Amino acid sequence: MKVLIPHEEIVDICKTIGNQLTKKFAGKNPIVSCVLKGAAPFHSELMKHLDMQIEADYIQVKSYVGTQSTGKINIKKDLDFDIAGRDVIIVEDIVDTGTTLSCLKTELEKRNPNSLTFVALLDKPSRRKIEFEADFVGKVIEDLFVVGFGLDYNEQYRNLKDIYILEN
Repeated sequence: MKVLIPHEEIVDICKTIGNQLTKKFAGKNPIVSCVLKGAAPFHSELMKHLDMQIEADYIQVKSYVGTQSTGKINIKKDLDFDIAGRDVIIVEDIVDTGTTLSCLKTELEKRNPNSLTFVALLDKPSRRKIEFEADFVGKVIEDLFVVGFGLDYNEQYRNLKDIYILEN
């Protein structure tokens, strides 16, 4: 495996996005929701750089088996908070095919939030099957399968502090 993004760069990305979100939501109390499991380390690091009052929440969706998206999502753990009338920040590890976040956006919009903001650590636009753009993106990457810092291959490698290219 080869390091694609070292931990120090990940922290810098979190600081930058944290500052942008702090400005956007100044004086508000957004719900910052982590898409489990992959975004957990990013969510945790990002929250350290939010200089505002927040409420943390978690949602778990599954759309991958191995290295392939199944093309549909399954909500395995739903949000604990009622998001009606609330500002909601969805924190995801990577935007790949667009399927997961597009479906999640459609589902969450039915719950009448004041606003939905999508934040992704990584974006892989070359793999899009459904048009979706996150509001804040840490880094755009090529069509590589990456692991580490929460990103996995069949539940392995999530604990690595850097992001690596998984080579066959």
